[in-house]
Amino acid sequence: MLTRRFDIFDKTDAWVFDLDNTLYPASCGLFAQVSQRMTAYICEYFSIGHEAALERQKSLFMRYGTTLRGLMVEHGLDPAPFLDHVHRVDFELVQPNPALALKLGLLPGRKLIFTNSSRRHAEEVMARLGITEHIEHIFDISDADYIPKPDSDCYALLLARHGVDAATACMIDDIPFNLPPAKALGMSTVWLKGEGDWARPDPEPAIMGNIDFVAENLVHWLDSVLDYLGTLPA
Repeated sequence: MLTRRFDIFDKTDAWVFDLDNTLYPASCGLFAQVSQRMTAYICEYFSIGHEAALERQKSLFMRYGTTLRGLMVEHGLDPAPFLDHVHRVDFELVQPNPALALKLGLLPGRKLIFTNSSRRHAEEVMARLGITEHIEHIFDISDADYIPKPDSDCYALLLARHGVDAATACMIDDIPFNLPPAKALGMSTVWLKGEGDWARPDPEPAIMGNIDFVAENLVHWLDSVLDYLGTLPA
């Protein structure tokens, strides 16, 4: 059951944000470009057609958390060329978001990014959004030894490496399946219900039971948190 009680944030001192389709909307098309480039890479790597490549891409994602992890495990793929290829996208699709930058600046505590993407990708997105100064650390897929969310090992590694106490941390992600491992470690959890296929319909009760809040819009939800904490300007 959703708590919908902001008092769980009274002691929160670390905010862990997913990157893609969380800090920027899926509607901008950036991650769609990443996905298309993944498909093209798989086409060339296996010498197969587009539809077969797309089916393999989706199957690996569902079984391993990322297509990259599946390719590494099943085919011994070198991750560096893959990541370089798929993240050659048009970052200008991401529009500056001064409202988000303002809210992050007002939000008390540390802010970290926890992403299955690369560091360079995260840095480009942060720069476009205008939020770089508010993010203390990026924990990317290479930091996780290429073990992606929702594998619980990478969550524990993030907490240990950056000295984050799970009991006073909150994780925000657009993929609901990424939140149960955070909850199991003691973090509060927010599902940003976005526009992607993975975000709708509502997940099964076993997943929803690990989600404290459902948000439709990140900036508006942060407004509510800041209002509760008393840090929202009048």
